[in-house]
Amino acid sequence: MRKIGLALTGLIALLHLYIAWLEIFAWTTRAPSVFDAFPATLFEPTVALAANQGVYNLFLAAGLIWALLIKDKTWQFNVAAVFLGFVAIAGAVAAGTIAVKTGLPQLVPAAIALVCLGLSRKSDRV
Repeated sequence: MRKIGLALTGLIALLHLYIAWLEIFAWTTRAPSVFDAFPATLFEPTVALAANQGVYNLFLAAGLIWALLIKDKTWQFNVAAVFLGFVAIAGAVAAGTIAVKTGLPQLVPAAIALVCLGLSRKSDRV
């Protein structure tokens, strides 16, 4: 379970690196085709807002990558759980306020990774 949880954590970090790139560097070029439910006129005036949001996604990715680099299993779980929790909450908010298809790709893998890491932690103690 631990390997699955850590693998998902790595994939979620990669997803957030992509989202950060999209929001910081490709908001007016690539993002309109990704966020096709938004009007095309929205992107140019919101470049600064998207870049700021991208920085937050970059922080999420950095936290998840940091968790993967921690050798101590207890601290690795603690750091991973915090950042996966942040991702899950962000996904739930996005699903509720923007679109379900926007939030679920963040919420579901983060929740599964948390469960896998939690179960592996419990089995480590036995």
